[in-house]
Parts: sequence; C-alpha cells; structure tokens
Amino acid sequence: MPLFGSTFSPKKTPPRKSASLSNLHNLDRSTREVELGLDYGTPTMNLAGQSLKFENGQWVAETGVSGGVDRREAQRLRRRNQQLEEENNLLRLKVDILLDMLSETTAESHLMEKELDELKSVSRRRK
Repeated sequence: MPLFGSTFSPKKTPPRKSASLSNLHNLDRSTREVELGLDYGTPTMNLAGQSLKFENGQWVAETGVSGGVDRREAQRLRRRNQQLEEENNLLRLKVDILLDMLSETTAESHLMEKELDELKSVSRRRK
C-alpha cells in the first residue's frame, strides 16, 4: 500500500456518439433547399391582428393600412411631427436667448443701482 499515492485510477470513458436531433437529413434535396436555402423572403409578423412585413429598413403593413391610417396619412403626420419638432426647438432657442438677455439686463440694473447708492453716499458725505 503506497503512502503518498493513490492506487485508484478509473478508466477513461469513451466519447459519446452525437446523435443529430434534426430530422432535416431525412428530407429530400428540394425540401432541404426550401428549408435551408438562401431565399428567405421578407420577414413578416402579426401583431394584434395587423400583418406587417419588413421592407427597406421599416416595418410596413401588408394591407397598406396601418392601424386605420393609410400610408399617405402616416407620411403626412410624420412630416407634420418633424415640422413641429423643429418649431419647438426654435422656440426653445428663443426662450434661452431671452433668458440670457433678461439675466444680462438684470445684472446691469443691479450694477447701476449699486453705483447710484455709492454716489448717493458720497454726496451725503460732502454735505
């Protein structure tokens, strides 16, 4: 019986044979081409009864009507939304400019009041 060694050394198990879980190898060539071919078609999905397909980087309703609004109306609304966002940004810029002008005139007013108070105190001292 060895002091520092172990006499137990199990045999290595043989590697398992991997069984394919896919049944595609049982299909004939034409069916496999349809299942695995490069022609995937356009991706489509169905949400809340509305069928959509992916075209030119956007999801488009297949029937041409998206949620009761046709494409032309949706484009018109997008353009109007863009115009309103630009107008909103312009108005925010104008408000920022007006606030800057107001703070500048307020600072000037405080300086003038301070100078006026100093002049009044100097004129009182002279009397």
